[in-house]
Amino acid sequence: MTAATQERTAQEPMAGDGAKAAAVSPSPGLPHRAWVEQIMGMPISVHVRGERAHDDVVAAAVADLFDELREVEARFSPFREDSELCRLQRGEVELEHASDHMREVERLCRTALERTDGWFDAWHSRPDGLFDPTGLTKTWGVGRAARHLDSLPGLGYAIGAGGDVLLRPTSDGEPWLIGIEDPRDRSRVLATVPVSDGAVATSGTAARGAHIRDPRTGTAMTEVLAASVVGPSLLWADVFATAAIARGAQAVDWVSTLHGTSGLLVLADGSVHRWANPV
Repeated sequence: MTAATQERTAQEPMAGDGAKAAAVSPSPGLPHRAWVEQIMGMPISVHVRGERAHDDVVAAAVADLFDELREVEARFSPFREDSELCRLQRGEVELEHASDHMREVERLCRTALERTDGWFDAWHSRPDGLFDPTGLTKTWGVGRAARHLDSLPGLGYAIGAGGDVLLRPTSDGEPWLIGIEDPRDRSRVLATVPVSDGAVATSGTAARGAHIRDPRTGTAMTEVLAASVVGPSLLWADVFATAAIARGAQAVDWVSTLHGTSGLLVLADGSVHRWANPV
């Protein structure tokens, strides 16, 4: 565990931008442990459950997870002049000569553009039109870094990062309980979702205002206040939640096409749309 790591009790909510562990309540007798660090401008929380929760090897794996997320921040930060992304945007590095990680993320952005019919667009998400994969680098990084915990058998975990939560089950069979904040009153939990193995991603206006734009017009979108998507993949749940905000009210129809997902949309008119699609 690095010096910057802070341990916290597993009953505490994970800080986020719309989704949080509203009731991380392990079964009585099942060891649990949690940490939090500030990375990518947000608190990143890790909760673990299992007989090995207090082993030194688990603490070392969590430290490695945080270290990898700091590397992702250093490479993809749009705010650090020395990041590979900023050098790519300035034309100092050509994509064909960029790192394998940068090229992988660029390919994912192209896939996301196709899978969302152009509503997740890393080339038109900012006024200057520069390539900016920020909309998926956080969850891409969390998914990669989580492999440090995946290698430890019998350990369940919940990793929370700015409204997005990646979850893996434990042997007790008890699901993690993820609370979805009401964007109109962030002290209120709008829904609680039990998830054993999967992900919950939330995008919206509650914490950062209207920061997601219609990629066709550049207009900041406010018709959907929050979109929460539950699915097997954290990255794709995040992409779909962002695209739902960008689509505006027409997202109510679009989410019915997202096979294998469930979730809810909070619209500006006060209505809440819920869906659950089979695989």
